[in-house]
Amino acid sequence: MAVYALTGFSLVSLLSFGYLSWDWMKPGLVADVATDPMEKSLPPTFTRPPHIIFILTDDQGYHDIGYHGSDIQTPTLDRLAAEGVKLENYYIQPICTPSRSQLITGRYQIHTGLQHSIIRPRQPNCLPLDQVTLPQKLQEAGYSTHMVGKWHLGFYKKECLPTRRGFDTFLGSLTGNVDYYTYDNCDGPDVCGYDLHEGEDVAWDQSGKYSTFLYAQRVSKILASHSPKEPIFIYVAFQAVHTPLQSPKEYIYRYRSMGNVARRKYAAMVTCMDEAVKNITWALKKYGYYDNSVIVFSTDNGGQTFSGGSNWPLRGRKGTYWEGGVRGIGFVHSPLIKRKRRTSWALVHITDWYPTLVSLARGNLSNVQGLDGYDVWPAISEGKDSPRTEILHNIDPLYNHAKYGSLEDGFGIWNTAVQASIRVGEWKLLTGDPGYSDWIPPQTLTNFPGSWWNLERLTDGLKKSMWLFNITADPYERYDLSEQRPDVVRTLLTRLVHYNRTAIPVRYPAENPRAHPDFNGGAWGPWASEDDGEEWEGGRESLKSRNKKKKKKCKICKLRSFFRKLNTRLMSNRI
Repeated sequence: MAVYALTGFSLVSLLSFGYLSWDWMKPGLVADVATDPMEKSLPPTFTRPPHIIFILTDDQGYHDIGYHGSDIQTPTLDRLAAEGVKLENYYIQPICTPSRSQLITGRYQIHTGLQHSIIRPRQPNCLPLDQVTLPQKLQEAGYSTHMVGKWHLGFYKKECLPTRRGFDTFLGSLTGNVDYYTYDNCDGPDVCGYDLHEGEDVAWDQSGKYSTFLYAQRVSKILASHSPKEPIFIYVAFQAVHTPLQSPKEYIYRYRSMGNVARRKYAAMVTCMDEAVKNITWALKKYGYYDNSVIVFSTDNGGQTFSGGSNWPLRGRKGTYWEGGVRGIGFVHSPLIKRKRRTSWALVHITDWYPTLVSLARGNLSNVQGLDGYDVWPAISEGKDSPRTEILHNIDPLYNHAKYGSLEDGFGIWNTAVQASIRVGEWKLLTGDPGYSDWIPPQTLTNFPGSWWNLERLTDGLKKSMWLFNITADPYERYDLSEQRPDVVRTLLTRLVHYNRTAIPVRYPAENPRAHPDFNGGAWGPWASEDDGEEWEGGRESLKSRNKKKKKKCKICKLRSFFRKLNTRLMSNRI
């Protein structure tokens, strides 16, 4: 496999950012809590179920954290990770909905029907209602459960909403991509609506507040109003750093010397999110939760390189099954960890958080069948071997079949035209079209398209439909060994066949016109009745006979939306 030469790259020292001089224990611009100094933490105890704070970021690339040598400042995350356990063999999914579904159910996509793409705003689809979710299991164990941030697991009827899936409270967005200030989301031309919800109601009054600030402040308020003597679970699913690229100007100013505009805004959003985590950590200390808490930090998928993200030196990007799409940033910070301040190479997958956290909560897993996750707490806390030895990255039968794949190429075992990927031990196999396959160094030029000159691109192998890598020896997927090791290929293809036999049908219904925000007062929200079937699609003809009065009312909604956007632009510091 021939490649073009790659431009030189040197890791940026964390000390160059001066993060050790930060007083990371005190809140920053995001905070709404007092700044009195805290007393020293007491020795760790594990006599009560721990408080669990799970922080999920959106589209943060593998390279976009300080301790991976990034040019982006993340002093809080660096410090939390350094004092906890860094997970350097940690895997997620390549796009939003799949990662969130696997976190919340402990099951692979093929076992929930969500193995293709994401749940789109107008689809009558959501996380299957027969799945017992992580927050529901924690509620059974006596936890107060709260969600703040991005849901993206469907909302076409009320049973799909976070408050019906195990969360006592919810503040956040239901769709996958909203404006950070106005909370508007467009799912195509003239299909726009407001998407910020408090519980099951539309939170119109919160418009204009930058979401990263808003979510961190909500977490602080939850902690302030709850008793630290009672266990609490807070799922913080930041919208950051997904597009649109928006940040308060004071954060962008820190990166004014960064020539690439997209990277500059993206970096500002990451640092703003880092400061939000700082304030959440401060609130845990201030209100007495920290000594008996477990903080888990995870990304949801690889970074989107077109939007300023970087997965360097990994191959690929968001949406691909190369390591740049599925290998994530992850760490655990807790006074309850027995062996702190270390890096773990134990194999961990996002499905593992379900049994791990339920076990930590002393919940009951005996009545939960078919989990794909493992309890990895002994591996994290004590440095023991991970019980996980393999990961099914996915099998997507609906994705465009690879032009050059066939059953014959798969030794009569597997059709290599089908998009799939699996890791067993140190070996990783990809079939079909894994997605964009280049290595993309951090962009540095002023105009983003102009930085494509420094891509490292393949010059052969473009007619392939199957790849094999030894990920332990070759984590950057440079040396395809599929021809040299057909024995390993056969073994992994057989595992794909095994998993495929357990897959349920794909849930990917057609979009329904009744989902249009104009029929919901100008906001995205449930549109199907509670009596409708789980994959209700409604009649298109009935839409044309909708009450004209309701359509006229929606003109007022659009006018209100216009003035809301105008007011936000005038009042906010957005760029």
